[in-house]
Amino acid sequence: MNTKKALPILFLVMFLVMVGFGIIIPVMPFYAEELGANPTQLGLLMAVYSLMQLLFAPMWGRVSDRIGRKPVIMIGIIGLSLSFFLMAISSELWMLFAARIIGGLLSSANMPTVMAYVADITSEEDRGKGMGIIGASVGLGFIFGPAIGGIFSQSSLNMPFYLAGATSLITFLLVTFVLKESLSVEERNSQSKERSSLLKAFNGPVSVLFVLQLFVSLSLSGLEATFAYFAAEKAGLGAVQLGYIFMIMGLAGAIVQGGLVGRMTKKLGEGKVIQLGIFISAVGFALILLIKGFGTAALFLTIFGVGNGLIRPSVSSLLTKKSTAGHGSTTGLLSSFDSLGRIIGPPLGGWLFSIAIGMPYISGIILSGIALVLYQIYNSRMKNSHSLNV
Repeated sequence: MNTKKALPILFLVMFLVMVGFGIIIPVMPFYAEELGANPTQLGLLMAVYSLMQLLFAPMWGRVSDRIGRKPVIMIGIIGLSLSFFLMAISSELWMLFAARIIGGLLSSANMPTVMAYVADITSEEDRGKGMGIIGASVGLGFIFGPAIGGIFSQSSLNMPFYLAGATSLITFLLVTFVLKESLSVEERNSQSKERSSLLKAFNGPVSVLFVLQLFVSLSLSGLEATFAYFAAEKAGLGAVQLGYIFMIMGLAGAIVQGGLVGRMTKKLGEGKVIQLGIFISAVGFALILLIKGFGTAALFLTIFGVGNGLIRPSVSSLLTKKSTAGHGSTTGLLSSFDSLGRIIGPPLGGWLFSIAIGMPYISGIILSGIALVLYQIYNSRMKNSHSLNV
């Protein structure tokens, strides 16, 4: 399937997946409370999904290297749909947990396999652009999903879950009938014969890039978990204003990923774009400490969002170019590190916030500094390995 046809379809697939995922975000806490969840159980309900993603994304990536991308994407989307419908009919808390576990286990196939598909169909020169387009679709889905969920939750609390399930079913049909397989039979057979271990994907200088992504994910999820409290205390902002601020930040990130990343990686190379993204994120963290009201909060969070939007697609692009493992194994492992950051980040951010309200953002600056150092380590290791090979 050629790139021009496949990329818009993949954009739509990931957009719909993330809309479905986003629809339940504003409703989930209230729905779980109705079924008797206390705040700790609610936290566990959120964490168990990320834990499943952490454990199973690498497996699905490897499976897609062997049997092809399309069947694995289909498994991921039907799993997501099933979990939404199970949540909609849940009458007890354990049923909600079961639905989240099933959803996390199966839907962890989506992101790494779609990214591996992009790596299959793009040239090295256009890889950053392809990864950026997928990043933009995820960002836009996260903007529209919660807004739709908020509107439909007014009729009943389980309505958004039915809606999310239906959206996922439509996405499944789109993949089934429109998306073609990106891996040829020969490529699948050669991957099956190799049976490469996860260690191969985590081998050599590229292993540093996975850890870099972990630190970026840690700092982002720490901000997401604490910013509502910070903005309320520092600038007296309420839930509606925060919704708009995150929407503006998300749109800026999506525009950067969809339009700028491809051009920038072509012109400067992924490495420079990663470093620039980390630097802008660090500046964003520092500025967030200075917010005074809605305007400054929106502006400073957007600066952070632009920086963050440059990093992930560029890291994905660089990894799929440099790793010696299959694209699926590589993107699966990257998704796993991302999930690990999302599991550790919120409780860490909350704990830092309880010490001092500015601590999550000061730690964000420090984590950005560590990420920059990690990139330098990766760079020097790559140069050393090149000189050894020459």
